[in-house]
Amino acid sequence: MKDTGVVRRLDELGRITLPMELRKTLHLQERDALQIFVQEDKIILQRYDPCDIFTGESEDLVDFKGKKVSKNSIRKLAQLAGLRIEEE
Repeated sequence: MKDTGVVRRLDELGRITLPMELRKTLHLQERDALQIFVQEDKIILQRYDPCDIFTGESEDLVDFKGKKVSKNSIRKLAQLAGLRIEEE
C-alpha cells in the first residue's frame, strides 16, 4: 500500500473529500461509483465494477431484482432447473 501523505477529517455526516490530485491520478470523475471494503482496521475504496453475483464475470450482465447476473450464469441455472433455453 502506498502512503499519499494526505490526511482528511470526517465531517459531521461522516464524509471525507478525496483530494483533486488523487482523483485525477485515478481518473475518477464526479458521480463515479466506489466500492467500500474493510480489511482488519483498514477501509479500502475501489472503483465499482459491476459483476455477476455468482461468478464475478463482468460481461453480458443482466439486472435481476437489483443484482447483476451474467447471461452465462442464467443459462447454467436454467440447465440446473431442467429448463431448455433457445438461443437467439
